[in-house]
Amino acid sequence: MSDDRRLDVLRAIVEDYVATQEPVGSRSLLDRHQLGVSPATVRNDMAALEEEGYLTQPHTSAGRIPTDKGYRMFVDRLGTVKSLSPAERRAIETFLTGAVDVDDVVQRSVKVLAQLTNQVAIVQYPSLTRSTVRHIEVVALEGTRVLLVVITSSGRVEQRIVELVSTLDEELIASLRSRIIHATIGERLPEASLRLADLIQTFDANDRPVVTSIVTTLTQTFSNERSDERIAVGGTANLARFGSDFDTAIKPVLEAIEEQVVLLKLLGEATSGLTVRIGSETGHERLASTAVISTAYGADDLALATLGTVGPTRMDYPATMAAVSAVARYVGRTLADN
Repeated sequence: MSDDRRLDVLRAIVEDYVATQEPVGSRSLLDRHQLGVSPATVRNDMAALEEEGYLTQPHTSAGRIPTDKGYRMFVDRLGTVKSLSPAERRAIETFLTGAVDVDDVVQRSVKVLAQLTNQVAIVQYPSLTRSTVRHIEVVALEGTRVLLVVITSSGRVEQRIVELVSTLDEELIASLRSRIIHATIGERLPEASLRLADLIQTFDANDRPVVTSIVTTLTQTFSNERSDERIAVGGTANLARFGSDFDTAIKPVLEAIEEQVVLLKLLGEATSGLTVRIGSETGHERLASTAVISTAYGADDLALATLGTVGPTRMDYPATMAAVSAVARYVGRTLADN
């Protein structure tokens, strides 16, 4: 596939098939694209592309359609990812503005991504194992109660009230707060838990029972929920938009989507950048008629989780890749700002 002209023919066929949902013939290809060659040359190029496995002919008298190999070549040879329109960018920003917490951010993100792409959108909740401690507050309440507030880099805010065996004096609270902050701020939650455990022995023996209660509660707060095993899914009804030739594939696709472990595995492959899996590349037989586009999102340059879309292999790859990338950037920015 070193021939640039044949690559232009392949690109034109992919674009036309995605737009029309009909096999593409040489005559219609020449009518819609300025290829600068004769009909005979286009037919020869299409025959060569078919022989090399980039195109297939569903019926003897029909035009050609791309194969998974053809879509892969198309995606790999994209010069640039399509830019979103100002209206699309405003839509993302508007959807995410005003989100009150991490759950709200995730739910809004999956909704806007499904609307932008007309595909199934999947957003993984921020991973607690990758989050860092942004702030911890220790506040004395009435009697022997203490309020603990934990804020993570993913934007999650947790509050716990601890009932102690005795009251805390202001000096001990100040010392405890200072040592906790020094030991945990900027640390990932698993490492922060370990440093908190080491902190107990730095206090006087008389203060350790109270300190232990607070440290134990904080440690439980750090690990009380496996957010990295939770996902939000939206837009499953969009699968019905892709024509009769995809209808037979909808049921197995929906069954695969219901199995979150499948989606988590696919999303987990996108931690290093935008990832496109086409057909058999997904590694799941029930998703063989689909393409999965995913990428990581995060705050403060830390990848917290991933998001993406599932749709038929016959999709607008440049637009979908642009939407997935843009939503990921806005989600990361929203979490950082909050």
